[in-house]
Amino acid sequence: MPKDECCGPGYASPQEAMQADREKLLYTVALYVGTGVEKPDYLATVDVDPESPTYSSVIARTEMPQIGDELHHSGWNACSSCHEDSSMARQYLLMPGVRSSNINVIDTTDAKAPKLHTVIKGDDIKAKTNLSGPHTVHCLKSDIIISMLGDADGNGPGGFLHLDKDFNIVGRWENDISGMNYNYDFWYQPRHNMMVSSEWAAPNTFMPGFDLEDVGAGKYGQSIHFWDFEAKKIVKSIDMGAEGMIPLEVRGLHDPASHEGFFAATLSSNVFRWWKDGDDFQIEKVIDIPTIDVEGFPVPMPSLITDILISMDDRFLYFANWLHGDLRQYDITDRANPKLTGQVWLGGLLGKAPEVNGVAVQGAPQMIQLSLDGKRLYATTSLFSSWDNQFYPDMKDKGAQMFMIDCDTEKGGMSINPDFIVDFGKEPNGPSRCHEMRYPGGDVTSDIWL
Repeated sequence: MPKDECCGPGYASPQEAMQADREKLLYTVALYVGTGVEKPDYLATVDVDPESPTYSSVIARTEMPQIGDELHHSGWNACSSCHEDSSMARQYLLMPGVRSSNINVIDTTDAKAPKLHTVIKGDDIKAKTNLSGPHTVHCLKSDIIISMLGDADGNGPGGFLHLDKDFNIVGRWENDISGMNYNYDFWYQPRHNMMVSSEWAAPNTFMPGFDLEDVGAGKYGQSIHFWDFEAKKIVKSIDMGAEGMIPLEVRGLHDPASHEGFFAATLSSNVFRWWKDGDDFQIEKVIDIPTIDVEGFPVPMPSLITDILISMDDRFLYFANWLHGDLRQYDITDRANPKLTGQVWLGGLLGKAPEVNGVAVQGAPQMIQLSLDGKRLYATTSLFSSWDNQFYPDMKDKGAQMFMIDCDTEKGGMSINPDFIVDFGKEPNGPSRCHEMRYPGGDVTSDIWL
């Protein structure tokens, strides 16, 4: 991709000067919610440079100023879409608290020692927009859009928060959410005037934990939504029924000429392909993970696909099965016919890999992040505090882990790196959870190419 289409003049900040340097650190959210430790959540800076004496360890912890945020996802203030603005740099990492609705803004000018810049108060967001439960953060030129999972009282359908580049609340971004029952993730592509969004549930439903009866009562999403991006309104919603229960992460191909991508229906354990067909939008199921009968589990156990991403060259699709406990790699050269090319096991409820690299795995692969060259896939094992405590109750006292998987980018294939593990059960203030990850210079889920 030409440089002026991704990070043009004035865009690169010092820590982005070289890909090799910016991939020596990895940020992950870390939290104490639901562990019994009364400490603030924090941003953990992990050394991922194999030549470093502190390799595979947390070298900095940037605490939030309050307790109980439940840090979850994060996103940058700047990305490829603001390449024309020389004043913008990928300097600030926005870290929302799903429970508090606070948005913590972290200054990463010193990439090894991030510090708190400001906090956008959840109470101010609720008062000005009637929104709560911030989730996905995407940059849009100099402004920022954040998906919000509920209204001020924690009910659906939520909406989208609009911030300016100085982190002031502009208001709600969307003009019309007709057809949207719930909200979760989104991916946009201005070149094709389109956005795709998915559905989890209202905060009041998912925060206490998972109740199967809530699915039958219609309290979890099963629709995907296609938007007119310029008009900021939904133009088509597709109710997928039993095949598409709880669609979560939405990923578009990185090629800016493309207008297609993939998403996973978590509870149904299916992967769908989506694309724009003229002025219409289409989806089709391309991967189906069978349920497994497990003694003591109340229903046939779904794999529970909780995260999905696409390699920067748009060749491989990766996803995590949080209940079954495996990570998968698919060759998506033929977009409509993905081929399984790699699989590894880490924890999970099937008992296939209870211990990895000398540590008892708490949880299973949940969030994943991939290096820009596609050779290193990182996985963390915590989903959400109340869900962790429900399905993996030992995590509360033993903490979560981060692993690295080596990926073959030529023939396909995966193997767990035996020299890398970050055990958040050994943190100074007690065991904590780890969830989404970001490279300081951007990663395969940070930027939407224009």
